[in-house]
Amino acid sequence: MERRHVCMFPAESSTSGTSELTLEQADRITRNREKAIALKKRKVSKRAFIQKNAMREKALADQQKAELFDTEAGFILESSTADKTPNGKRAKVIIPTGPVMREEALICEECGKQFDDSFLYKHFGLAVCNGCKDDDKHALITKTEAKKEFILQDSHLDSKEPVLGFVLRRNPHNSRWGDMKLYLRLQVEARAMEVWKSKEKIEEEKELREENRQVLKQKKFHKKIKELRMHVRSSLYKKDTGLHQHEYGTESYSEATDEYSKTCKSCEYTLTYEKM
Repeated sequence: MERRHVCMFPAESSTSGTSELTLEQADRITRNREKAIALKKRKVSKRAFIQKNAMREKALADQQKAELFDTEAGFILESSTADKTPNGKRAKVIIPTGPVMREEALICEECGKQFDDSFLYKHFGLAVCNGCKDDDKHALITKTEAKKEFILQDSHLDSKEPVLGFVLRRNPHNSRWGDMKLYLRLQVEARAMEVWKSKEKIEEEKELREENRQVLKQKKFHKKIKELRMHVRSSLYKKDTGLHQHEYGTESYSEATDEYSKTCKSCEYTLTYEKM
């Protein structure tokens, strides 16, 4: 049985001249519009929810990261508001070490009295109490001065057993430079005696190095003088860059070849030609 499709068009209005929608079509359009609006609201709310969660997770991660810091001693501690300075930066946490418990108290090498702990014993292992610490006898020396005065190398101070103790201090010349290592002068002098065996050998090595330094300085000076002389000589000499003009001598004739020739007096160039 053959089916026929019949297209139904709404009747045209005689007054407006435009097509009118049926009630069913108007309801369908309204429902579709409401569905589209609801779908758009769900998408917008879902996107806002995802962004809000991402921002909350990032803020939480930053907060957790800020509350944890490395003590550079093998531990990670949680910081609190008490650890921060008024400008919001974290203050440097200094955990003082307690006194070392020993079976027997330390005896000061200077006064013979007992003591629990001291600056010299804590940093340099020297059994001298704080009351007997003398600024001249127990003076500190920088690493550069120790190497220069006692002719030592880095390995003598930091690698050779027993390793010498030191304290770190800020560089007074420039705070941006690295911290200075300060050694106990008594221990550095004892280490120099282990390396050189006597003060006389240390002085001999100083004199030998000073002589070599003067020789190198003198060689450098002579080299600069030589370069200066060469520069002066090269500036005084003026090279002639003009074209060469031949200056010929007496003309000569060769009967064998029936040719004439003449030679330049300066470059000995010979010009050969014939005469008609």
